[in-house]
Amino acid sequence: MENPRAVQLPIYAKITFILISIALLWIFLVQMAGMLIPICFSLLFALLLHPLCVRLETWRVPRVLAITLCLILLVIVVVGILMGIVVQLTDFADILPDLQKKFLKLFNDAQIWVRTEFGVRKKEQADWLEKNAQMLTDSSGQIVGNLLSVVSNAFTNLGLVPVYIFFLLYYRNFLRKFLDRLFSSASETHILYILIKVRDVVRNYLVGLVFVMSIIATLNTLGLLILGIQHALFFGILAALLNVIPYIGIVIGSILPILMAILTKDSLWYAVGVSAVFTVVQFLEGNFITPRIVGSKVSVNSLATVIALIMGGLLWGAPGMILAIPFTAMFKVVFDNIPGMEAWGFLLGEVPEEHLKVQTVIVEAVEAVKEEVEEIVEDVKEVVAPDPKKDTK
Repeated sequence: MENPRAVQLPIYAKITFILISIALLWIFLVQMAGMLIPICFSLLFALLLHPLCVRLETWRVPRVLAITLCLILLVIVVVGILMGIVVQLTDFADILPDLQKKFLKLFNDAQIWVRTEFGVRKKEQADWLEKNAQMLTDSSGQIVGNLLSVVSNAFTNLGLVPVYIFFLLYYRNFLRKFLDRLFSSASETHILYILIKVRDVVRNYLVGLVFVMSIIATLNTLGLLILGIQHALFFGILAALLNVIPYIGIVIGSILPILMAILTKDSLWYAVGVSAVFTVVQFLEGNFITPRIVGSKVSVNSLATVIALIMGGLLWGAPGMILAIPFTAMFKVVFDNIPGMEAWGFLLGEVPEEHLKVQTVIVEAVEAVKEEVEEIVEDVKEVVAPDPKKDTK
């Protein structure tokens, strides 16, 4: 029997309440970005390191020591990647004089072209450059200050990530008991099942992402080697690492090799070739590699992925775009296992194969009906307005 005191809100009141709640949640996420972004990254790494930590504990390793060893391993991997990038950057010091000469030659050719095409003398061009350089110098103090502020905040947040990872792994049993009490209506086994599924989907996503980055690095490097671009391996790996930022990373990663092609090659067609290589790789990555490798592991459809990336970018910028896909996959797992939320999990998930087969059958049936209708129309035309040429024959 329904409670007679229960008040049924009209539909417009429910929609208004939902929109206000979403707006307040959005404002909260934006204002708390400085704290939430490191916690979100820490959660992903904690879920990734959890199996290794549990394995060490089964070998009678104390929990604190096991977590410390996992963090040391993570730091070694990250430092190794950064050191590899630094070593490659130091190699550029050997070719800087040649690049400077090539740049000066290109700059002089550009001045001659401007003078020939537009009649602007070199003296006028130099005055214009000097004026804009002075304006840039005047505003450089503010730019450098903002840059230092952003870098310092980034390093501060980066320093907090290991701390958050340590406590998330150390208090994992305590946090699980908290979830048991928070969702007391659900059984402990059901909550544990959801947590295991969330852990598996995050781990599969990260493993798939590393695999995708390896394929992209290989394709980029091969394309640059074929074109004869210097430091092809470095540029290929750097672009693959930046690809963790969807859609934007590959564009940023292609700028340096394009500049290298312009400065080291005699023809601009090499720069066009580099751009073509990265465009083809981006096309393959977006349409074949990532959907088949990462998409199959997180089971999130393309529409939900695109919307999540846009919302993540609007919310937290590049970090939001990086976190968008794994957290969307986590939400899908949660929705699939909460009564009343299954529809949202279905909305985020991939289209089942049987649905695709039904769609294919429907399309084929529509095409067959279309052909039959066209034949009937032709027959009607023959009866109503016969072709005189056919009559003469």
